[in-house]
Amino acid sequence: MKIPREDTTRTRGKLLAAAGEIFAEKGFRDATIAEICLRAGTNVAAVNYHFGSKEALYSEAWRHAFAQSVQAHPPDGGVAADAPPEERLRGHVTALLHRVADENNREFWFMQREFANPTGLLEEVMREEIRPLQQRTERMVRELLGPQVAEREVRFCEVGIISQCINPMVVRNRLKEGGDNQDGTRRIDDIEAYARHVVTFSLTGIRAIRAAAEQGQGINEAETPENGGRR
Repeated sequence: MKIPREDTTRTRGKLLAAAGEIFAEKGFRDATIAEICLRAGTNVAAVNYHFGSKEALYSEAWRHAFAQSVQAHPPDGGVAADAPPEERLRGHVTALLHRVADENNREFWFMQREFANPTGLLEEVMREEIRPLQQRTERMVRELLGPQVAEREVRFCEVGIISQCINPMVVRNRLKEGGDNQDGTRRIDDIEAYARHVVTFSLTGIRAIRAAAEQGQGINEAETPENGGRR
């Protein structure tokens, strides 16, 4: 008897949800198909039918988790595409912070475990899904920096903005509310206030880099407090 399409779709969805939870909790190597099937209420045959292997389930579960995360927290943060770049940056930063801080977010912890214990299985799928978001940020930063700033500085700024968003949220998610890390790092709970700080801090740096470029100086040639003048 042929299995109804809605049943196969439902089973596939259960497997993706269960795999997302367990892979995020344990990583690829420590997670088992048996445990995933038990949580999904299915059997190993269903994994073979829908995905063919544990490796394929791993990459598809991350893609599924990423899609859910982006749907819950759209990258534009609700800011219109024709808004000034400063406003678009605010929306982008706020959305990213909320996305990473979301307790239901699985794709971020997939990535953290993958970075800690690489399998290489997510390289292609992450490149396909994440690169468009990186390019979106780069275009926004380029618009703010102006045409005279070198591409290297655009990349540096993009990395700096993303790092300000991700690193504190990793600490936040690992600490109990109001707690301290061993190095004294405080948990950030007011995400809106922190988003405003990241945007203000980033825009100040971007404006300084743009001003230096418009004056004919590279960022490494500008006056710095450390050297008391130009290098």
